Amino acid sequence: MALLAPQSAPAAQAAPAAQVLYTLSTQCSLRGAAAVPCKVEAVDEGGATLYRHRIGNVTETVRITAEPVTMAIWANDTKQWSPLRGASARFSTNTVCFNGKDLCVVNPNYLNSVREDRANTRLQGRDLVMVHFGADGRVDASCYDDACALLLK
Repeated sequence: MALLAPQSAPAAQAAPAAQVLYTLSTQCSLRGAAAVPCKVEAVDEGGATLYRHRIGNVTETVRITAEPVTMAIWANDTKQWSPLRGASARFSTNTVCFNGKDLCVVNPNYLNSVREDRANTRLQGRDLVMVHFGADGRVDASCYDDACALLLK
């Protein structure tokens, strides 16, 4: 399931080398509300991928870095990246959620790529994967399926 780049606005970070990987029309929800139509744009920025979720007149941006794996969300009020507390993926519904249910999106593109990239790993036969992030945005703990209830206690 990104953070060590300079603190600047998502749009300002789009360097000339930024490349749109895909755009997806799907369903998103904010803070546990009912899902509504949204557009997701995945942008490769070299060391990070930005996922811009346009939900009505709101844009929520999640940044994921690969080395090391970190995740952050753009805080519109403070105009800086804030490390995520957690993320989850439920493969049976193609849903990815960030910080509990603060932002959820149906994104089969992303989840299919996760399955393909990790075909021979612990994801085989799993439905739910959750991760908890430390203050630096790096993964502290992960769980699968029924074991996730242990972390939520």
